[in-house]
Amino acid sequence: MSFDFDAAVERADTDSVKWARYAGRAAPDDVIPLWVADMDFAAPPAVLVALRRRIDHGVFGYNQPTASQTEAVVGYLGRKFEWRIDPEWIVWLPGLVSGLNVACRAFGGPGDAVFTATPIYPPFLSAPRFSGRRVASAPLVRDSAGWLWDFPTVDAVLRTSQAKLFLLCHPHNPTGRVWDEDEMWQLALLAEKHDLVVCSDEIHNGLILSPSRRHRLFATLGPEMAARSITLMAPSKTFNIPGLGCAFAIIPDSLLRRGFRDAMHGIVPHVNALGMVATEAALTACDDWHDALLAYLRGNLCAVERAVAAVPGLDMRPVEATYLAWIDAREFAADRGIDNPVRWFEQHGLGLSDGADFGAPGFVRLNFGTRRALLDQALERLRQSTSS
Repeated sequence: MSFDFDAAVERADTDSVKWARYAGRAAPDDVIPLWVADMDFAAPPAVLVALRRRIDHGVFGYNQPTASQTEAVVGYLGRKFEWRIDPEWIVWLPGLVSGLNVACRAFGGPGDAVFTATPIYPPFLSAPRFSGRRVASAPLVRDSAGWLWDFPTVDAVLRTSQAKLFLLCHPHNPTGRVWDEDEMWQLALLAEKHDLVVCSDEIHNGLILSPSRRHRLFATLGPEMAARSITLMAPSKTFNIPGLGCAFAIIPDSLLRRGFRDAMHGIVPHVNALGMVATEAALTACDDWHDALLAYLRGNLCAVERAVAAVPGLDMRPVEATYLAWIDAREFAADRGIDNPVRWFEQHGLGLSDGADFGAPGFVRLNFGTRRALLDQALERLRQSTSS
């Protein structure tokens, strides 16, 4: 079956947060929005068929996970990662960010530290604060090949902060790294050394673009790591269904699972019926669509890499996963006397995410999960904005 990722789906003047961002603002009306991480592609046909079937039923009372929905998660983890889980380990969530916030509430107490590495997806920085926790962080570093952990610095921060919880992002947003086996084991050793609960956001597990990389779930490193792990996953990024609000945590240890559930009580709502239906279809019936998506995104990534490499002062390291390019615009901005590169690009018709929100001012994040023609138009605006 072929899938048309070049088809234009009109998202302006709809309920799209992504496309409504610049409506009514001083920036040009035709700013191309390549910021928040949702793609401009229609959901997979199998997901749409499943949703129509559920809607045709006509009744939307309180729902609970069905046996087939639970088995979809169990089967997906077994098929993709050879991880055999007990269905009891699954905790359903209305979104992955909810899981980050629940984890921060569940482990440690007011004033305790939560560790993460920067730059990082903004909720990693806000969730601890919402729970009265401190953020302890260490910066990732770069070499010519890409972004890396500074393990001695991580060790020192963990020792001095006495963090109780480690928020891990794998694959990493925004840098696009897929942490390799050796890096994962070094993180595991640090988690053991400092007795950390590891909450691993693995939402981009289905968006591995580099042919030399494979995704290894943190919890599959061994029983000891599984016992201190919370794995957060959702089909929302890979299958472009974030508006349907369905995610899940896999928590093998019964005490951790009980603490996590206790922190949810009275706060976190159940997952809506349509989100559950879409998740089941995405995890069981969309492999062909998924393969075609990855091929298309790889082509888009090549276009972004060529465009950025042609601009003096812009730099990006290899993107191994996600549909997000993390671009260092600091040299470009300094050479031009630009205070805010995001505002500069907006003024030239290109809407990007601000690296300051990720703990890295001067960087921008570009979402290349869109049709090629629109991406080419955006990259031409990038070229024009840097040559003016």
